[in-house]
Amino acid sequence: MDTLKGVRVAILVTDGFEQVELTQPREALNEAGAETQIVSPKSQRVRGWNFTDWGEEFGVDVALDSARPDDFDALLLPGGVMNPDTLRMLPNAMDFVKAFFDAGKPVASICHGPWSVIEVGAARGRRIAAWPSLKTDLKNAGAEWVNEEVVVDRNLVTSRKPDDIPAFNRETIKMFSSARQPRAARSA
Repeated sequence: MDTLKGVRVAILVTDGFEQVELTQPREALNEAGAETQIVSPKSQRVRGWNFTDWGEEFGVDVALDSARPDDFDALLLPGGVMNPDTLRMLPNAMDFVKAFFDAGKPVASICHGPWSVIEVGAARGRRIAAWPSLKTDLKNAGAEWVNEEVVVDRNLVTSRKPDDIPAFNRETIKMFSSARQPRAARSA
């Protein structure tokens, strides 16, 4: 498939991301023709969390310090508890996320990933599916927590948990297909 041919997707993670929330969406995006890159505050490798214990290590494609949101068309925010909790405390990570919302680019976030959406002030007025423990955080940020497998609200796709990944992938690919830009437009 080439639904996403020409679409560059940043996957922002640090250690402790829920592994299947990176690997399965990334595989679906790549199969649809996207170019995905792991962006991280760690410079070489990040380690996943595999449900109840440490998982595999993955190579970092772009160090966060040198990543430019303008080089990407869309953003994927995997969950896990440690990953988004660490990222939301890093100003440069939140600046990176905020740039996608400010530019109206599509963002997909699953599980605890919406903590970053909250942190950058992009949750207010949205319907967001997330892990149930984020319900109060989302409410306090002016969002409506929704107990559905996938929710699309403007330029944001969200889901609750790994079981929702098939629906999450389907809606993420649909939304990210609108982000396709010619290379010349990106470098201008």
